[in-house]
Amino acid sequence: QALKQGTIEPIYFLFGPETYLRDQAARAIADEAMSDTLLREFNDISISLADGDAHAAVAEAEQLPMMSSRRVIRVTDFTKLDEDNEEILLAYLKRPVETSVVIFVTSDIDKRKKFAKTLMSGAAFEFAPLNDGELTAWARAHLKELKAEVEADVLRRIVELVGSDVRTLSNELNKLSAAALPSGKITMDLVEALVGRSRELMNWDLTDQMLARNRPRALQVLEQLLDDGAPPVMLIGLIGSTYRRLALARTLLSQGVSSREIFRQVPMPPFKQHGYLATLSRADSKTLARQIARIAAADLGIKTSKATPRMQVEMLVIELTGN
Repeated sequence: QALKQGTIEPIYFLFGPETYLRDQAARAIADEAMSDTLLREFNDISISLADGDAHAAVAEAEQLPMMSSRRVIRVTDFTKLDEDNEEILLAYLKRPVETSVVIFVTSDIDKRKKFAKTLMSGAAFEFAPLNDGELTAWARAHLKELKAEVEADVLRRIVELVGSDVRTLSNELNKLSAAALPSGKITMDLVEALVGRSRELMNWDLTDQMLARNRPRALQVLEQLLDDGAPPVMLIGLIGSTYRRLALARTLLSQGVSSREIFRQVPMPPFKQHGYLATLSRADSKTLARQIARIAAADLGIKTSKATPRMQVEMLVIELTGN
């Protein structure tokens, strides 16, 4: 809204894991800032600070624009800078050059640090994953631009299959709208035939990371699934099924059953079988029994406890991924 009114800030901070909308925002800022230039390639700069030296970004920001009223500098990979280099950027933030628009872009940042707090105090915009309602609204607007039609139940199915990544959703909608020509009507049959099941793959990712004891990644995937509207009781059922299958496979392995027979009784995609066998070799039957009992307790707790279902499943994942 500010850009439409011609208001352009000298510093922007765009952060969060939703990269598609975040990149669109950065592009919208740059387009508005560059609206009067014929030499955009000389005035629209992207710079990474992965090498840890902030001087390069400041040098770009302090250059005068070439045949343009403004210069745009996108800055990435700045979250790991040491204090000295953060101070260099902080000094610029206090006295930004009027003819430059500096856009800081990152997926995550330590909000406790002085540099982050300074960025947050200005034109800062967070791009968090969208929930199902927001995804549906965005998808309907995007399909309108594509001049495609879709029924509400079909659109819900698309969102259910794709998950919360807007970039992937955009690609799938573009593919569907092209396949729907000449009528422009997207049908359920078309969706089932063409749309990839990225949310179902995310379910795999959750249990894979749990079995690997990768607690940070498991909690990250869990949070995204919960934010997308996945019912906690369904996720506990998924986890329970995974650990019961693991216990069955571990029993078969201890009995000397061949891997071929194991994967006949515990179906597994071929590309996962080698890693699964390695997990089985590390698994302990008594530990698995305790874990399955804990999953059952969490399932009962969700149905009878006053504690929030989200907290119950989060605590379960933390306990199961412990050492």
